[in-house]
Amino acid sequence: MGLYILDDTLSVEVFYDRSDDQFSDNVCLCLWESCPTDEKILIADETNVFLTPDQARELANMLLKAVEASEQNHKKP
Repeated sequence: MGLYILDDTLSVEVFYDRSDDQFSDNVCLCLWESCPTDEKILIADETNVFLTPDQARELANMLLKAVEASEQNHKKP
């Protein structure tokens, strides 16, 4: 199950890939697009980026910091 963004045309999934357990970068960030070719932001329909646990944790921290900044800037006075 993915997170669907960009009018539900881009699916983002993050998962531990057991088949790559022997590698240090076994956390998969999978991007999958379901839109016409001229609207794609990626070349392929599916792109997988493999991250180490530390890189995945840092990405999660970066996302959380951006969310916190957004929430602070959108608080009602």
